Amino acid sequence: MGYHYYMNFEKILQTASMVYFIGIKGTGMCALAELLHNSGYHVSGSDRDEVFYTDGILKELGIPYYESFAPEHVPSNAGLVIRSAAYTRDSNSEIAEAERRGIPVLKYTDALGAYSALFDSSGIAGVHGKTTTTAIAGTLIRAAGVPARILAGSAVNSFGGRSTLTLGDKYFVAETCEYRRHFLSFHPRRIILTSVESDHQDYYPTYESIRNAFIEYTKLLPPGGELIYCADDPGAVEVAESVNKGRVKLIPYGLNAKGDFKIVSLQSGEERTRMRVAAFPGELRLRLPGRHIALDAVAALALTDSLVKAFKENGAEYGGWTDEKRESVRQALEDFRGSRRRQEIIGEAGDILFMDDYGHHPTAIRTTLEGLREFYPRRRIVISFMSHTYTRTAALLDEFAASLEKADQVVLHKIYGSAREAYQGGVSGRTLFEKTKALREGTLRDSVYYVEEPLDAAEVLKGILKPGDLFLTMGAGDNWKLGTALYGYYRENE
Repeated sequence: MGYHYYMNFEKILQTASMVYFIGIKGTGMCALAELLHNSGYHVSGSDRDEVFYTDGILKELGIPYYESFAPEHVPSNAGLVIRSAAYTRDSNSEIAEAERRGIPVLKYTDALGAYSALFDSSGIAGVHGKTTTTAIAGTLIRAAGVPARILAGSAVNSFGGRSTLTLGDKYFVAETCEYRRHFLSFHPRRIILTSVESDHQDYYPTYESIRNAFIEYTKLLPPGGELIYCADDPGAVEVAESVNKGRVKLIPYGLNAKGDFKIVSLQSGEERTRMRVAAFPGELRLRLPGRHIALDAVAALALTDSLVKAFKENGAEYGGWTDEKRESVRQALEDFRGSRRRQEIIGEAGDILFMDDYGHHPTAIRTTLEGLREFYPRRRIVISFMSHTYTRTAALLDEFAASLEKADQVVLHKIYGSAREAYQGGVSGRTLFEKTKALREGTLRDSVYYVEEPLDAAEVLKGILKPGDLFLTMGAGDNWKLGTALYGYYRENE
């Protein structure tokens, strides 16, 4: 079924006069719409009237869209409808109308997977680090001059504030998601695997269940395909060990790796991360903190190296690596400033540095805080954290509480629920607060606060924050609004 499915989509793309996106403002949906628009397809869509950052991108591209849903919006000449996973036939009249007319309707993840079959494609996967790795990969691939298209799961500064980068039509690199096995629609020739551990407990109740999904993903690699995996992550190593080594090339990276992408030295401090990689001459530098970001950068470098070599081997007049290209890649890495909601610096006001991060898993929280502690040794770290989903919080409660240890001051909020689950009682944001507070001894317990609604914590934080501090909003919820509000307050009062 898979082969014909991809070929049918390719045929539809070649003949469709119009591709219509339902839920076009979503990050991934907007990105795919842009890629098709840049390829010459007529693209339009619809979404809610709430303002997203993607509104500006769609308007700049000249892609028309409705800010409501109605059957008559579906173009009469639509050859394909792509829908966000947030909408179904039962909940959206446009989907029902498209199906009534016999127009092919694909879910976003299926459309992305089918699109990937049109290229030599690479999927970037893992519980942590997908977006940052994809963003760095696109940045380095551009510096190396490889003709590729890149799709990340968030807006990237070096992509001009977008989540796509169009450099040519030979290769395609995309962030691929493990939730509900969405990545199994992808068509990879290469896979980066950053990490594997328990997450999405509403769908993967055990570690083994999520591990097996990643194993299933690697089985999509064709003979001669490549698995670039983190040798420092036990789950990624376990998945790599399941791969048929005679069929797929294994490329480990990290401090524990052997081979070309072993990190032979790694230092962090005074707002720089410095490292050396076995097969890449000279020092590499990053302006972002954390060992985990360094690992993401080396993964991206390994993929860039693979594409550079593949492009050369395919007979193109490229010439492979040169000193000039290596220096271009080295400079691009040092110039990389991250992506939206990934250690994103909001600004500095009142001598306080304001930062926002999407980390919502204990491992991501712990590694981010450790990296910030090394990177900003003179700053006190004050964090607002909002846990995401009741199932994840309940399953990893102890780990969440322990992961906040490196923060000097902690403000916790209610759990940010998900539409895919209903609160059944039991664990709440206050439960996490009590657990976190109990781990701190003596007067340190007074450094943990609980404020149900994030924006209500502004007055509390005005009494906590001091010049020289780093204030970090963290989580997949909407507490980022708290950081934005406080930054505005201190900027106005400087």
